[in-house]
Amino acid sequence: MNNKPIGIFDSGIGGLSIWKEIITFLPNENTIYLADSNNAPYGQKSKQEIIDLCIKNTKLLLKNGCKIIVIACNTATTNAINYLRKNYDVPFIGIEPAIKPAALKTKTKKIGILATKGTLNSELFSKNVAKFTSDIKIIEQIGEGLVPLIETGKINSIALTVLLKNHLCNLVKKDIDYLVLGCSHYSFLIPQIQKIIGTKIKIIDSGEAVAKQTKVVLKKFNLINTKTKFGKHQLFSNLDESRIKDFIKNENYKINFLNF
Repeated sequence: MNNKPIGIFDSGIGGLSIWKEIITFLPNENTIYLADSNNAPYGQKSKQEIIDLCIKNTKLLLKNGCKIIVIACNTATTNAINYLRKNYDVPFIGIEPAIKPAALKTKTKKIGILATKGTLNSELFSKNVAKFTSDIKIIEQIGEGLVPLIETGKINSIALTVLLKNHLCNLVKKDIDYLVLGCSHYSFLIPQIQKIIGTKIKIIDSGEAVAKQTKVVLKKFNLINTKTKFGKHQLFSNLDESRIKDFIKNENYKINFLNF
């Protein structure tokens, strides 16, 4: 099992931010990445729709021999990870908004969170907020419209900049000192977000933490790959593989279209 790949999926290209952290932190591991761009964004779908999509992605990764699966999507994690863990005999790593570290570090006792509707409305998110922020005010902001623009390569467009400013304006006014990014797609917007909110507000992203947790779980189940020095990576999209190529500037990575 050790030389089998780590499976990673997201509702599109956003999870590439998690994938990059994983291959940097675990350079000897093989990976398979699924970009379910055809069904993006997950954040506007019902819980059952999200679970059904996660089942489809999980089955495909298991069919390709993955030894562990990373759900590189906040919405998918908060809505489906419990179901997946109960129904599939493989370790799952999820990504959730980093509420806990923000709660431990905040001085103003006010934390902003930019996330999808699906994440903010999930039961798991509500439980984490209640668990870690009893004396802290959480200001939620739905990042409506951001994912489609990122998916279509319009990261530097005027439309995205205007939309992002509108979303962040309310958070900045509320005297937050930490901004939690609750969607893996938003990681690609960090430079723009920092320009808008200023340097006094710190951004917390979950990518590095997910990579570290992946290593912990691999060690726990004795699944660390010790047979290769550098891992091989396959990246698949079910809409347009060129979208992945725009974010991955390395010809050594195999990028293909896969109708899933």
